[in-house]
Amino acid sequence: MRRLKPAEMRRSADIALPSTGVRCRGTSLIDLHGVLMRKAVRYLFALVPLIGAAGLVGPGAPAAVAAPAPGPASAGSTGSELFVSKTSCTPDGDGSAEAPFCTISAAATVVQPGQTVLVQPGFYQENVAITRSGTEAAPITFRAVNTRTGSVQVDSYNTTAGTSTVFTLRQVHDVVVEGFTVFGRQDSAVVVDASSRVTIDGTSIIQGAARPLIHVTGGSQDVTVSRNWLHSRGRTALVVEDATGTTVVANQIPNGGMYLGDALESTITNNTIQAGCAPGIMLVASPGAVVANNIVKPLADQDLCAGEPTLKTAIVVVPDPAPATVAHHNLIDPTTGWALYRWGATTYRTLGDFQAATGQGAFDIAADPLLEGKGSGVRGYLALKQSSPAVDSADASARGVPATDMLGNSHADDPTWANTGTGNGFHDRGAVERIGADSSRIEPLHRTIGAGPLDTTLRASTSNQWTTDGPVGSFAYKFSDSPLWRVDGPSINVNHRFRRAGSACVQVYSSSNGFRSSAGVSFPSCTTLGAHYTAVAPTRLLDTRSAIGVDTTTPVAPNSEVVLPINSIGGVPAADISAVVLNVTVTQPTAAGFLTVYPDGTSLPGASNVNFVAKETVPNLVTVPMSNGKIRIRNSGSGTVHVVADLQGWYGETGQGFATQTPTRVLDTRTEGGALAPNSTRTLDLDRKVSPGATAVVLNVTVTAPQANGVLKLFPHGSPVPNASNLNFVTGQTIPNLVIVPVTDLKASIYNQSPGSTHVIADLAGYFGSDGQLSYVPNGPLRIADSRDATGLPNRGGAKPLQPRETVTVSPHVADLACCVSAAAVVANLTVTKPTASGFLIAHPGNEARPTASNVNFVPGETASNLAIVDTRGGLKLYNGSSGTTHAIVDQAGIFITPQY
Repeated sequence: MRRLKPAEMRRSADIALPSTGVRCRGTSLIDLHGVLMRKAVRYLFALVPLIGAAGLVGPGAPAAVAAPAPGPASAGSTGSELFVSKTSCTPDGDGSAEAPFCTISAAATVVQPGQTVLVQPGFYQENVAITRSGTEAAPITFRAVNTRTGSVQVDSYNTTAGTSTVFTLRQVHDVVVEGFTVFGRQDSAVVVDASSRVTIDGTSIIQGAARPLIHVTGGSQDVTVSRNWLHSRGRTALVVEDATGTTVVANQIPNGGMYLGDALESTITNNTIQAGCAPGIMLVASPGAVVANNIVKPLADQDLCAGEPTLKTAIVVVPDPAPATVAHHNLIDPTTGWALYRWGATTYRTLGDFQAATGQGAFDIAADPLLEGKGSGVRGYLALKQSSPAVDSADASARGVPATDMLGNSHADDPTWANTGTGNGFHDRGAVERIGADSSRIEPLHRTIGAGPLDTTLRASTSNQWTTDGPVGSFAYKFSDSPLWRVDGPSINVNHRFRRAGSACVQVYSSSNGFRSSAGVSFPSCTTLGAHYTAVAPTRLLDTRSAIGVDTTTPVAPNSEVVLPINSIGGVPAADISAVVLNVTVTQPTAAGFLTVYPDGTSLPGASNVNFVAKETVPNLVTVPMSNGKIRIRNSGSGTVHVVADLQGWYGETGQGFATQTPTRVLDTRTEGGALAPNSTRTLDLDRKVSPGATAVVLNVTVTAPQANGVLKLFPHGSPVPNASNLNFVTGQTIPNLVIVPVTDLKASIYNQSPGSTHVIADLAGYFGSDGQLSYVPNGPLRIADSRDATGLPNRGGAKPLQPRETVTVSPHVADLACCVSAAAVVANLTVTKPTASGFLIAHPGNEARPTASNVNFVPGETASNLAIVDTRGGLKLYNGSSGTTHAIVDQAGIFITPQY
């Protein structure tokens, strides 16, 4: 249909009323109503309290004068999404997923073109003034995230603003407001004034006052009002005046009507209206309109309309003639006695009379549309019954036909009903399409192929048993590392990076009614993600002797803790760090005891990391999960102790995967090369022992037969000797410690910082590198075996020590992780206590022969511990390499897993 010329539009505003003989040239709508009232024109009399009292503003500045929003106003406003949440916001939030805004208004002040404001379920009491504009290619969108369990509700009640309007869009352009449940008060709930390319979509608005729910005015252009549920309690729900090119499609008005005055070239298509105290559709001085595929069902006389003059006509188009206005394919219920049309000066009670006199109403139907109410009161909808004449009878090519209906569903071909519509033949009249049974296909959450270890992909789609011209249904989903929901259409193909390793889950809801009821499918899906390792130059984070990491040089008191903050590593925030690797050293203890290292914000675990006796200096490698950027180190001894902690590396999204190897002795100075001389360095060449892609190696390093006290330091070949140490030893002692050391050209350096020589043994347990396939899951600290109480050691006849040369089997813990995960390797602290003879403990894969490399060396009566990383794909076995008995304890820090795609 051609667009009217300005001269034609001006002529069409000269309103001639044949019943009164009054011509009102240039008369405003409110003046026009006054004239009509004075002449007792009954068919417009009812509109006076609806429109004349609506507090309409006069024409404002020309539409679309607002410039696009200026540059970023806050740190959180630079991404594609801003978030608003009542339950997880912070007062100084920046709108990011980590710090959402508390109000919609806060987001409205900073939103940029192309951004979407995702408002989480909850009740918001505020007046939202939208003053920032998008662009035609990058609109600004305010989207309510409605789910199966909650909707986004906005009410101006108790606000301090001088208006009860909830959403005001004045002199803006390219803005979308979508999905909100709005409670109107004295004023219109939504006002669009002097604006262009604005869309009000999918809202549910309820209002008791005699005001329109949505009011478009002020010379606005190309405004779309679509897929809304407008419950006006018998009165006019939508008013469009002084506007051009307004599109009103797929809306439902369960008890009320719509009014368009001086609304040029409007499109009113596929709406469902149960007319109350006013016509279902009324156009006054609005040439160039298309009225098609609508359902109008007049309601019987209501007490709500008592005392109000009511024009009992379904569709009114005045004056006569109405240039270029077309009505066709409408379905009007004649059973309540209302007239079908008022076209100019004439009222038509039968469809035949109307068609014969005007040539309009092609393919109209006069019959009961057979509607039934569905959903909840505030977010309800009117569905078509199976035998409704609206089914498969609409014009698929009518101007403004929406791609999806009010509920977000495409058009469906009901196989039980003949196709009588035009176009593809199976579009339904009204706002809600009748669809067949739908089903949802939701793939389990899985790692993204070719991406990082914490990257996942979620895919979901819907299908329908009937033929459709597009997908049906919609989804809402929330990942377990965020409290924020997102909504999507009938399919999802989303990549999401979790911030930490462990169980990673997503909750998905699907709905075929736009989440207007609790019906639908709930689908939780989980997988287990592991992290990669990044080695760092050894860095001292804590030394209670020197007030490093703490404010005092006082030793740690008995049964007390040190809280060590780790806010970031190399610019990576703590929230993106799954676990840290520390070399923790106890020195100057005044009594025997043990240290437990665990994440802040969690309960004290029943596990230990470093065991010591009075006056002993003991190191041990510790891998500890991160929770809130802090770790705790507890002294469970009866005396004081100093603690040193050196950072060795961390697990996260970046870095390298792990490759296990059969424990292999790669250095033994007792048999080759001789002892390390005092204060000397020896190069350990691992060429042909690990992959060329190795960046760091895991070694169990043992000092034996030292001639003087000292420390041993391992570091990348070619680097300066670090301050941090790996092993502390005293004369004559044999002591091991696990070391993860970066390599340069597959070489590492070993420095003996001691006035005496010492022998060194190094057993290779694996490496991190570009071809490492395993990733780390920190699901500890957790005690998984203890021979003192038979924990984790079934079928041994109860609590008793390991017998001489006995081998026992231990199962790594995976029960707290997602389904079907197995441990390819375990990271565990191995502790020997109360041995009756000297010996060693070996941990090895159950499907391989016992190696010669040991993990813990001990003497009678000693409690000794050491961290181990052991391949467990054939199970984990512990061997007591001693002629005496000993108790053994296994505290799991985490596991390595094979990626799940």
